[in-house]
Amino acid sequence: MSQEHQDVKTGTTTVGIVFDRGVILATERRATMGNMIASRKAKKVHSITDRIGMTIAGGVGDAQQLVRIINVECNLYQIRRGQDISVGAAATILSNYLNQNRFTPYYVQLIVGGVDNGGPSIYSVDAAGGATLEENFVSTGSGSPMAYGVLEDRYKPHMVETEAVELAVRALRSAMLRDSASGEGYNVVIITPEKFEYLPEDKIAGFLPPATT
Repeated sequence: MSQEHQDVKTGTTTVGIVFDRGVILATERRATMGNMIASRKAKKVHSITDRIGMTIAGGVGDAQQLVRIINVECNLYQIRRGQDISVGAAATILSNYLNQNRFTPYYVQLIVGGVDNGGPSIYSVDAAGGATLEENFVSTGSGSPMAYGVLEDRYKPHMVETEAVELAVRALRSAMLRDSASGEGYNVVIITPEKFEYLPEDKIAGFLPPATT
């Protein structure tokens, strides 16, 4: 791999959290090109089935192409087998595709999370095709070290939905305060057996901690 390829950075922050009945997928909304803020409204959480979502970090074009590919693959799985794909199977399809293209790689870090017959789960998927089941939480992107500090400190087993949303927002806020590639607000998705819900901004604001001076 060339030095140029090795120097590619994933400038963003994404978070996945498992709670008692589902999964939270959350990201901030800043897209950067080097030191320039290219967009303040980037969408980094995507639905790939009715109960599975994916966060993206890395090259926007690469990530959008992968979203299209996995949407098609999940639809084909449902048509051919007459049942919805599992979270693990969706992560495996992405893993296989990325591994097959590792010499002309997609510059991405992905979180695949959702709810299936086995309950809620999240997987981290890297650009080389490695897929890892994460039991409690995961974060990707340049702001992930700051996010992990909050997640490690505040996560507890069997969190309820509101607790998990608050933790995701806190983790993102910590990253946004210290990572210049992260900012501009929040995208938060709640996935349970009953819903795939994008939280509106007014509801997210209610989970923000008080501003500090």
